[in-house]
Amino acid sequence: MILHNDLTIGTGNGQMPAYLARPGSEGRYPAVIVLEGVYGFDDELRRITDLLASLGYAGLAINYFYRTHPSLRLPFTPEGRARGEEAAAAVRKAQVCGDVAAARDWLNDQPFVESGHIGTWGFGFGGTVAFVTATLPGINAAVVFYGQSIASLMPSGEAAPLEDAHDIRAPLLLVFGGRDELITQSDVELTVETLRSNNKRFDVQAYPNVGHSFFRTTGNSMSTRETADAWDRVQSFLARNLT
Repeated sequence: MILHNDLTIGTGNGQMPAYLARPGSEGRYPAVIVLEGVYGFDDELRRITDLLASLGYAGLAINYFYRTHPSLRLPFTPEGRARGEEAAAAVRKAQVCGDVAAARDWLNDQPFVESGHIGTWGFGFGGTVAFVTATLPGINAAVVFYGQSIASLMPSGEAAPLEDAHDIRAPLLLVFGGRDELITQSDVELTVETLRSNNKRFDVQAYPNVGHSFFRTTGNSMSTRETADAWDRVQSFLARNLT
């Protein structure tokens, strides 16, 4: 049985909407903060959070767009992506790190969370955010699915998160699609080379035959084989680093 509910978490900038899913049996569980992409706080985000709960984690999806777009929920279309990218331009690294830190602290205070065992998992722009959160104390693992803007400027115009690679604390799992129209092969190679040169702990997996958002249930490029393999890798990575 999975328990789930909507809630808000206090931050220095107000109340941040969130969605919690966790195992219904008593006990303490490691936790994963789920980070939305440019389509916002949609059913796909809840699906991922429920998926984590079914595996024995407390999943907490947070709406870090709450400052400027508190009800962001866009269709999975080119038009939806364009509108979401406009919203992402208002997200700054320091602010989103504060949001994830607030979610981390909230989780550590809960009686059903194994304190100090917290990771992040993000998709698209949320993958970029997950990469950024790997620099935070108290984040023990970060899963980055097709994170654009890692090796290039953030939508806000801030420096590429890769420039802060020396500050990364948590191990990373990086997953890319070889046909991703938003991430170049040279960006992937630069990311890998920079992490390696900074002696960071990371795993990387690229699937040559899929594009952006391949893990999404409604993605046109979704492949059962790739999604199943990626899910296996996520489970193994989280088990190694959070349990």
